[in-house]
Amino acid sequence: MSLAGTGVVAIWHDLLPEAKDEFYEWHNREHMPERAGIPGFRRGRRYIALDAGPEYFNLYEADTVEVLGGQDYLLRLNSPTPRTKQVVASFRSVARSICHVAYSDGVGQGVYLATARFDVTPTAHADVVRSLRQRLLPSLVDQRGITGVHLCLADEVVSRVETAEKKARSEGTDVPTWIVLIEGCRDDYVRSAVMNFNVGLAASPGASATAPDSTLYQLEYTRCKTPWSPG
Repeated sequence: MSLAGTGVVAIWHDLLPEAKDEFYEWHNREHMPERAGIPGFRRGRRYIALDAGPEYFNLYEADTVEVLGGQDYLLRLNSPTPRTKQVVASFRSVARSICHVAYSDGVGQGVYLATARFDVTPTAHADVVRSLRQRLLPSLVDQRGITGVHLCLADEVVSRVETAEKKARSEGTDVPTWIVLIEGCRDDYVRSAVMNFNVGLAASPGASATAPDSTLYQLEYTRCKTPWSPG
């Protein structure tokens, strides 16, 4: 199954241990419903890490990147609730990208999802996108147990816009630029697909010599489009 739109917000973060109970209540009952209620937002998902890496991965799917740079979303980012300010101050090692979906295919949503973050030589951008879309990613979609494969490319200008919510965090925010998401129905299937992706990416001219930063996650929570008003 393809993602629910051509715009994505991808967020990785750790969390202070003492903040976890409050985080779950806030994220389940306030934050995710609020985000899903923004015009143009279609679905939100939260995952927890099974490997070393940022403990949480949050994925929001929207109609377009323009929605994610638009006034409705910016209004929420610049008007965080008191609970939002309290919880995000406990975030650590935050990485957040607002992305255009350059490729998305599959047969459904998977319980397991791997994120792969990597870099590409700027002059090879078009060649690497073409190679991923035409050769490597379609081959992963056809692997046993894989339910979805997606390529997300960061809009760095929109991703780096300063907002009140961003300023409420106690640390800076990284912006990964190239992201591949691989979903599947079993963790071993997803791990196998990640290994094949790493091998295929290494053979792509223009890809970084550094292996992708990959983490396997398990789904914790999904919020689809429902009526919501903040406050």
